[in-house]
Amino acid sequence: MAKSKIVGSAKAARRKVRKRKSRIQERRKKEFTYRGYTLEQLQKMSMEQLLPLFPSRVRRSIKKGFNQEEQAFLDKMAKSDGSRAVRTHRREMIILPSFVGKKIAVYNGKEFKEFTVMPEMIGHYLGEFAPTRKAVKHSGPGVGATRSSKYMPLK
Repeated sequence: MAKSKIVGSAKAARRKVRKRKSRIQERRKKEFTYRGYTLEQLQKMSMEQLLPLFPSRVRRSIKKGFNQEEQAFLDKMAKSDGSRAVRTHRREMIILPSFVGKKIAVYNGKEFKEFTVMPEMIGHYLGEFAPTRKAVKHSGPGVGATRSSKYMPLK
């Protein structure tokens, strides 16, 4: 009579099998959808058809209409082929499906931050991708520090 080696619970064995199956299946890239519509469908839609898909703040901004500067930016984006970045100060401009794949450089108060528009950015504002503040990086005590704060123990 041969003894079978029990190495754990049935639950652990099932988990192992699931893990092995997930490794076998090839990972396929998920197709992008925005509220159930593919990128191609979004790009074919008119502004009136797009409005109900956007969040309320974006809807209200678009309903008010684009001012002269925003309209000029939209015209520049329509002419752009995507190889060179379109520079702008319009941080409050909403990213539309027609912008996908194009390069935009947004002014953050100091310099132009360049990025390529991805499908996931639709409905967001340009300013979200050009941060105006950077993280504080503290170093040693600076000029004007008190004597006690300059003390650094040796380790």
